[in-house]
Amino acid sequence: MLGIVLCGGASSRMGRDKGLFQSEKGNWAEKMLGNFINLGIPGLLSVNLKQVDQYQSVFPGVELICDNESLRIKGPLAAVLSVHLKYPTEDLFILACDMPLMDARVLKELYNHYRKEPGDNCFVYTNDGEPEPLCGIYSGSGLTAIQHLYDHGDLVKHSMKFMLDHLSVVRIPIPEDWKPFFRNVNAHADLNGL
Repeated sequence: MLGIVLCGGASSRMGRDKGLFQSEKGNWAEKMLGNFINLGIPGLLSVNLKQVDQYQSVFPGVELICDNESLRIKGPLAAVLSVHLKYPTEDLFILACDMPLMDARVLKELYNHYRKEPGDNCFVYTNDGEPEPLCGIYSGSGLTAIQHLYDHGDLVKHSMKFMLDHLSVVRIPIPEDWKPFFRNVNAHADLNGL
């Protein structure tokens, strides 16, 4: 298994790179990588081409993977499939960099489900019935099936939620007191209360 921190978004609403946004405990990407280290999972960073130089200087020794240019899609799905193309047999633990309140207990619980129920294609939390795909575990075999759909033009929508419709999914309802951990920060206004 590999832990993947998704940092490659444009951060246009935030106006600055969210993965490198500083908090009292370091930058957000560093915090997310730390979560994987604590679980004993090697972590890497998914970035876009414009970010490579800066991320190499901030994270020397951490592997960076850019979106594969052969893919004609964008967003988180492009990042996930790009990592899968490089590591096709690895299961991927995906975590967006812009969930700075994420708690290690949440990730440990998800990882425990994965270890107890091998063979399923993916594991995601649900928030009021809706999946939270940017904090999930995706099997290499499941991603191979998605890649096959893409290669044959059958992946008609390029979203993580649409991808889930084509996988066997273990859905774990988020306890009410854990919902704040999934807060996604996209703009400066979202920083209130952090």
